[in-house]
Amino acid sequence: MADWRNILASTRNIGFMAHIDAGKTTTTERVLFYTGVEAQMGEVDEGTATMDYMVQEQERGITITSAATTCFWRDHRINIIDTPGHVDFTVEVERSLRVLDGAVALLDAVRGVEPQSETVWRQADKRKIPRVCFVNKMDRAGANYAGAIAAMRERLKATPVVLQLPIGNEDSFAGVIDLVEMRQVVWDADTLGAKYHHEPIPADREAEAVAAREAIFDAIGDSAPEIVRKWVAGEPIGAGELRAAIRDACLSLKAVPVLCGAAFKNRGVQMLLDAIVDYLPSPLDVPPVQAIDADTEKSVELSPSPEAPVAALAFKIMTDPQVGNLTFLRVYSGTLRANTTLLNVGKGKKEKIGRIVRLHANKREDVEECRSGNIVAAVGLKHTVTGDTLSDPDRRVLLESIEFPAPVIAVAIEPKTQADEEKLAGALAKLAMEDPSFAVKSDAESGQTLIAGMGELHLEIIVDRLRREFKVDVTVSRPEVAYRETATQRADGEGRFQKEIGGRGQFGHVKVELEPTVRGRGLVVETRAASADVPKEYAAPAAEGIREAAQSGTLAGFPVTDVFVKLVGGSYHAVDSSELAFKVAGSLAFKDAFAKSRPSLLEPMMHAEVTTPDEFCGDVTGDLSARRAKISGMDPRAGIQIVAADVPLSTMFGYATDLRSRTQGRATFSMRFGYLSPVPSHVAEEVVAKVQGRL
Repeated sequence: MADWRNILASTRNIGFMAHIDAGKTTTTERVLFYTGVEAQMGEVDEGTATMDYMVQEQERGITITSAATTCFWRDHRINIIDTPGHVDFTVEVERSLRVLDGAVALLDAVRGVEPQSETVWRQADKRKIPRVCFVNKMDRAGANYAGAIAAMRERLKATPVVLQLPIGNEDSFAGVIDLVEMRQVVWDADTLGAKYHHEPIPADREAEAVAAREAIFDAIGDSAPEIVRKWVAGEPIGAGELRAAIRDACLSLKAVPVLCGAAFKNRGVQMLLDAIVDYLPSPLDVPPVQAIDADTEKSVELSPSPEAPVAALAFKIMTDPQVGNLTFLRVYSGTLRANTTLLNVGKGKKEKIGRIVRLHANKREDVEECRSGNIVAAVGLKHTVTGDTLSDPDRRVLLESIEFPAPVIAVAIEPKTQADEEKLAGALAKLAMEDPSFAVKSDAESGQTLIAGMGELHLEIIVDRLRREFKVDVTVSRPEVAYRETATQRADGEGRFQKEIGGRGQFGHVKVELEPTVRGRGLVVETRAASADVPKEYAAPAAEGIREAAQSGTLAGFPVTDVFVKLVGGSYHAVDSSELAFKVAGSLAFKDAFAKSRPSLLEPMMHAEVTTPDEFCGDVTGDLSARRAKISGMDPRAGIQIVAADVPLSTMFGYATDLRSRTQGRATFSMRFGYLSPVPSHVAEEVVAKVQGRL
């Protein structure tokens, strides 16, 4: 095996993902301590966590932005991204998973599978990312290891491979039975779990351990038939052989190895590191990366060799007050070198790679090069944003970009002083470049600046950063829902633009057909049918005009979604036609067709989950029903009810305060965007009237 293959084989690109407060950052801090990166353990509760370096993260005790770092364990390089757990920052998980090879999913032993656990699990399923599961907080009152594993099967539709059994539970949690090595691992109390020793499995638990080990063979049978054959035949199976079989099952997505521990008490983290090395993939273990050759538009397979032409994906932008923009890059092919020039393939612009830095949270270490399979950041790129591909100019390839959800909530902001007004636009542009789920729009009629995001906390953090980082003081309006408009019937439209501009004639003529499409498809524009009447060079500007017009519907000015628009005809003038004329004609044709399509309003529906003590359940469900919620399920557990519901976002502002007052502060809730749904007619009339200024 070549040297570079050895290096790649001992590389792991992983992320920690889970619901908020499951212990991701605490676990990451222990990983950094035990791998020697940090001399002291950072604590989330004390605001000293290395990976939560933003002031807003330290104050709230939550992760807001994903942070990257590198550590070493058993001669393996582990590149780690610690992702947020709050639903408002799901975009951070999405773009991190795009560039990771494996992931560690943390579950709270008390709460089991929580709503955001399901969300990030589905994201990992979509990306076909192998996972190891760490059931954390085994020392907490109410810890239920078996319950968490059962929830994995029921709610995540996963196949857990239980590799450890806990010794004790809650306050008495003292170690684990290692089912691969068939021995006990007991943490030394006087080192707070930093050290541990091995013991034989006691006789009273031997039968339980044997049965649990046999369950491993059942779980991995489909991907490791040979080892199952040996097990059935009663042949001896070594620990190394079993690990290899578990690894195969994990990499093929047929099973998820499960471990347990208590990161806050420093218990189980070293064995989790072993599992990352033993079971999660290297860049060589994942399917070859596919890209599109920009010249031939055909799919090509990228070589992970450091000698191949370089190709890298930008997956995150961070504004650094000292050095400017930091562009996080995953290198998929070749070697990225400082002081070289690459091509931003999508934009067709060259980028000078000046400095390259390896990141440790918000600390930086300059490096001269980065080989394929690793993650670094480039300093000061001018044209590159999240999802862009940088490649060798002599081999132009495009990597799959990253899709982001549309914002669902907006507020109007106004600068307090003239000095604030001068700084506001630049600050918002930097924040929007960092965060693709954050949008800025100017309302032409009111002159207001609207900022939109994924939730109230998301926008609260944005405003806080404006004030602290950019020194811009603003006033903020009450949050508004980001409604959408859609068509309810098929319609035809026509747009004709003909006038004289600067002594030259301008002519463009476009005909379109518009029809509703399936929910969630967005806006689709097709130009092929018009090729006979509209030359190819004018079809693209016409489509651009259609897309721009769709940013503001005819009903109440909200963006249009879930419609299919086909450019079916038109006409042109050999002398007077231009791209500008067809862009305007496309816009006019869309507006004409959409106005005839009986447009209707769509509103964001949120998947909400409320955890409430039994005695308040009736009050909680009654209140949800009054908010137009559709109760989709109730899950009774010991003394509590977990109520699942789909509820309009417009009715949920301030819900946290209302819920606390109804339940004496004992209930909690979380919610995430679900889907767009038609707005009831009486509500739609109120929304439209409000927009038009009649209320």
